[in-house]
Amino acid sequence: MTELLAVALFTLLAVISPGADFAMVTRSSYAQGRRAGLAAALGIALGVQVHVFYTLFGIGLVISHSPALFLLMKVMGAGYLIYLGYKSLTNTQRIRLDGPTQAGATSTFAALRTGFLTNALNPKTMLFVISAYTQVVTPGSALMVNLAYGAFMSFAHWAWFSLVAVFFSSERLRGAMIERQHVVDRVIGVALIGLGLTVAVAGVR
Repeated sequence: MTELLAVALFTLLAVISPGADFAMVTRSSYAQGRRAGLAAALGIALGVQVHVFYTLFGIGLVISHSPALFLLMKVMGAGYLIYLGYKSLTNTQRIRLDGPTQAGATSTFAALRTGFLTNALNPKTMLFVISAYTQVVTPGSALMVNLAYGAFMSFAHWAWFSLVAVFFSSERLRGAMIERQHVVDRVIGVALIGLGLTVAVAGVR
């Protein structure tokens, strides 16, 4: 029970801390509507499972102790965040509040893919998952128990970012953000680029 509570607290603190996932879900929700925001939240949850998988099979420990591999992951993750930020900064497509509020199949899949890649390429999430399994989970825990913890981490990410999606896709707030789209897009773009640069220059601990 103590181990479960520790994992839950560790996950909660990691999930609610602002970061690239939050900025990306916010952008998808206000720009494309609730369906896209929820798809992005699901993509983030699936991305967590990538980190859980390679951590459980020992690859995560290899990456975290290999400067070259960790640097490669940092460069990929930072580059993707900077790319998303650049797209937001240079966006010229005007969103219409009286347009469709539900994303079509193509944009929904795109939001899912963006959420997945944002999390799967995030070295901060990698370190969170590795830390959870090496510092919180008791060594020698059964594989099914470890998989259950991983499922909980994904569920927590999905639940939190689904709430974020619902909040920022609400009609009143979405309308206010769309009226200020130029400013909102640039704030999100700068935030994503800043996060990308932070990831790129952060030292390996």
